Amino acid sequence: MTVYQWLCLIGVPALIAGVFKYLHGLIKRNMEDSKALKAGIQALLRSQMISDFNKYTEKGFAPIYARESFENCWKQYHSLGVNGVMDDLHKKFLELPTEAPDE
Repeated sequence: MTVYQWLCLIGVPALIAGVFKYLHGLIKRNMEDSKALKAGIQALLRSQMISDFNKYTEKGFAPIYARESFENCWKQYHSLGVNGVMDDLHKKFLELPTEAPDE
């Protein structure tokens, strides 16, 4: 076997291993980025729902448009991962009347 043949024999597996290592690094980095994006979006949705809950609880009612918005945020939040505290907040928000109490 010639030197060229030995280099070809050793070089191809090393090249393939290098490509796999590079691809593995890309996938791992992408997964970490996805986790960070998911956590960030979930935090923003949580913040919005808490803000809406506080606002409409103070008013004593939540109009239909506010309920729809809250429900949409909750569905997206819930799809990112279950959180018992927000489930309770969601339930309490839906218990608010849809019209202002007569004063």
